Amino acid sequence: MISIVNVYLNLDVKLYVGRLALKNRKIYFEYDKSFLKHGIDISPYMLPLKEKILICEDRVFEGLFGVFSDSLPDGWGRLLLDRHLVSKGINYKDITPLDRLCYVGKYGMGALTYEPFYEDFEFKEQKIILDDLADSALEIIHGDSSTMLDTLLTLEGSSAGARPKVMVQVDQNNHIIHGAQQLLKGYEHYIVKFPNSSDDSDIGKTEYIYSLIARYAGIDIPQTKLFQTSKNAYFGIKRFDRVGDKRVHIHSVAGLTHSDFRMPVLDYDELLTLTFHLTKDINEVIKLYRVAVFNLFMHNRDDHAKNFSFLLDANHQWKLAPAYDLTFSHGPGGEHSTTYLGEGKNPTIKHLEQLAKKHTVKNYKQIIEQTKDAVSRFEYLAKDIGVTTSPYKDTIKLFISSF
Repeated sequence: MISIVNVYLNLDVKLYVGRLALKNRKIYFEYDKSFLKHGIDISPYMLPLKEKILICEDRVFEGLFGVFSDSLPDGWGRLLLDRHLVSKGINYKDITPLDRLCYVGKYGMGALTYEPFYEDFEFKEQKIILDDLADSALEIIHGDSSTMLDTLLTLEGSSAGARPKVMVQVDQNNHIIHGAQQLLKGYEHYIVKFPNSSDDSDIGKTEYIYSLIARYAGIDIPQTKLFQTSKNAYFGIKRFDRVGDKRVHIHSVAGLTHSDFRMPVLDYDELLTLTFHLTKDINEVIKLYRVAVFNLFMHNRDDHAKNFSFLLDANHQWKLAPAYDLTFSHGPGGEHSTTYLGEGKNPTIKHLEQLAKKHTVKNYKQIIEQTKDAVSRFEYLAKDIGVTTSPYKDTIKLFISSF
C-alpha cells in the first residue's frame, strides 16, 4: 500500500507539483515550494496555492482532492482496473485512492502524472482491431474472463464514463494503433467508444450524428469520426487533452467544485456563473450556454458535473473545454442531471431565455434559432448514416418536433 505519491504537471516541461500522503484514513497534500513560484493554479477552489499542508475533509472522492480524482478512471475504467487486480490476486477493495493513482501513473488523461507507478508498458506500432476489442469489452462487462483484459487496460488511459472506450492513434486513412506510445507522424490522439450491454447497435452512429448537429449549432466540439466495420460502427472523438504529444491540464466541474457527479446537484445557472468567475470571459459563458440549449433540444440528460470541464491554456488561463459526451440519454429519473433554473423534468425555451438574460447572453435568440435549425437535420442525418435499429430514433424525432 502506497502512503506517499509524488505529483507532476507535464506541460512544456515536467514540473514537480508536490506530494500526497495518506495517514489515519485522511489524505493530505503539500505543494512543493519550487512549484508555488510558477503561480500555476491547478485547482483554484479546492486546492489553492498555499505554502501549507492541505487536508481533504470531505469524502466526495473517497477523501481525494478533486483535481487528482479527475485522473482516476470511473465506470468502465475502474471495472477494468479492478478485474486486472483480481487477476493478480489483489483484493481491489483493499487498495486506496493513492494506490489507484500509482496504477494510472503517466497514462492518465490531462497533464498530471504520478510516481511511483506500479506498472509500465512497452508499445509497438500494433494495429488495433475494434471489433475484437468491443467483443472483449462485453465479455468483461458480463463478468467473463478475457484474454484481452490487459490490452484494454493499457488502452483505457483512465477514462471516465460507463461505456467501454479506448485511447488510440488514428491517421487520415483511419488506420488505428495503440494510443499510449509516442505520437507517430501523421497520427492524432483519439478516443473510440464501444456499446455497453444495454446499448443498441446504432449507439455509435447516434453519437456521431449528435456531434454533427452540435457543430451545426455552433458548439465547440472536437473533430469526430465514425469507424465503420463489417460488424458495427464505432464513434471516435479527437482528444482535447493533447495537442500533438503535448499534454493539457484538464479539470472537470465535479473535481473543481467537489460535486458528486452521480447525483443531480447542479444547475445551469450555477455553471454559467462558475464559467464567468473562472474564465472572466463572457465568450466562454456563451459557449456553455450553447451546450445548455443543445442538451435541452436534443434530450441529452446525462449532463452531470463530470461532463463539463475546463482547460488551462498556454498562458495558464482557464477556458471552457470543448463539448463531449453529447448523445441521447434519459437522465436520472427521466430528468436532466443539471437543471434549468430548478427545472429538470420539463425545461422549456422560457427557461433558456431567463438564463440568457440573467447571464447577459445578448445573442440568445440567434443561438436558439441556430440550434433549432441544426436539430431539424436529425432525420436526414439518421437516414443518410443508416440509423435503423435505434430505439431512440422516434423518441428524438418526437421530442424535437415539440419545439
